[in-house]
Amino acid sequence: MPEHELGLQADLDLLVRAARKAGQIALYYWGNTPKMWDKGNGQGPVTEADIAVNDMLADMLRTARPNYGWLSEETPDDPARLSCEQVFIIDPIDGTRAFIAVDAGFSHSFAIARKGQVTAAVVYLPAKDRLYTATATTPAQRDGMTIAVSSRAGPEGASLMTSKGNLDASHWLGPPPAVNRLFRPSLANRLCLVADGTVDGLLTLRPTWEWDIAAGALIAARAGATVTDRTGAAPVFNQQHPQADGLIAAAPGLHDNLAARLKR
Repeated sequence: MPEHELGLQADLDLLVRAARKAGQIALYYWGNTPKMWDKGNGQGPVTEADIAVNDMLADMLRTARPNYGWLSEETPDDPARLSCEQVFIIDPIDGTRAFIAVDAGFSHSFAIARKGQVTAAVVYLPAKDRLYTATATTPAQRDGMTIAVSSRAGPEGASLMTSKGNLDASHWLGPPPAVNRLFRPSLANRLCLVADGTVDGLLTLRPTWEWDIAAGALIAARAGATVTDRTGAAPVFNQQHPQADGLIAAAPGLHDNLAARLKR
């Protein structure tokens, strides 16, 4: 295996170990009425489990890779990450509302990006013991088995992970696509369900935080999906303002059809 691929595999192995450890912490709190509070400014709730997982990850990952930058939903942003060639992009618990509601759909979403592109990614659903992984040079896998997106090309009847508001006529050139709309609380999980072909695609039109999508975007792409922002541009990570302009992820034909019909 070439040296750079060995490095990617070592990073992936580190993220997998961190995800398993995060899952143990999350499940300790899950269903046990963890302390919670609202972060304010429309950012939603956070629990003591989010913070406990984040603290463990900051210690474990930054000790293992001290020269990597750090971007996490639960850590105040440090602009020093912008000068780092590689950076961790971390959502300690994606789907905190689901976690609070004792819904098994929450996940841990961990990625490493190099010069704006994700190179290693893990999404782990501890309540289901389901692990998705990918590197920039290896196929996406679920629990060690290679996965692939669906082959659907047209939107009519396609299963699309999206909110009701995204299908409002104001967003579309002509009538909105006649899709079967589905939803899950964790955006990282939604991207993985595209990756393994459970659903045909994902669409979100709102600005999207990098920690919600970095890991899932690579996993979906390595499973054969086209992944772009709402304008059709490839997402770039570790930006000064760490948000993407929405996200479209689907098999190439379906992606292109949806993107062509959206108003810009």
